[in-house]
Amino acid sequence: MTRAADVVGSAEAGKATPGEGATGGPPPVVSPVDAALVADCIAAVPGAWDAFVGRFAGLLAHAADRSARQRGLDLSAGDRDDIVAEVLLQLLHDDAAALRGFAGRSSLATYLTVIARRVAVRTLCRRRESVAYTAAAADPAHDPRPAVRDREEVEALLGHLDADEARLVRLHHLEARSYGEISRLTGLPLGSIGPALSRAREKMRAASAAQSPSR
Repeated sequence: MTRAADVVGSAEAGKATPGEGATGGPPPVVSPVDAALVADCIAAVPGAWDAFVGRFAGLLAHAADRSARQRGLDLSAGDRDDIVAEVLLQLLHDDAAALRGFAGRSSLATYLTVIARRVAVRTLCRRRESVAYTAAAADPAHDPRPAVRDREEVEALLGHLDADEARLVRLHHLEARSYGEISRLTGLPLGSIGPALSRAREKMRAASAAQSPSR
């Protein structure tokens, strides 16, 4: 996963307005409403993140679609939901570093669009690699036993999660459900699924490390 600091730098680079220099340059162009919403999300004000998702999810989906079309691809609804959820997860990663790094040298919509396009490209590249791997795995000469062993290991580690976390991991990683499908099945908001899965994976990694024999 790309570091949040890299996302911030990529999104803000080149967005300064003409004439801006070491003396400070023109004032930020972000609207007061957007600036307040970002501040509320960083401060974890109740309801702020839901308001942010409601305001910008459509923009992020449009950016993902455009990035895919530029590469001759059409996104399914599930793929689009996954990319939007990944963007939202990036914005919250590392104590919301990407949101904290928004300096207002562009509109918030422009800033988010840059991040969404970069996440979309990275996700599409990973998807292409995954398809290639799946095709190789379907080869009769391919030994499926490592994949089976990995699945059994994941099932064992699910016992270290609570019921809701285990269901999320099972739906996404074992049943290959998209974030959109998971949202519809569980009733969870789309923007909360990525962070919940991230926390569950951290618990599983800690449990796996604890079970590993000492070197």
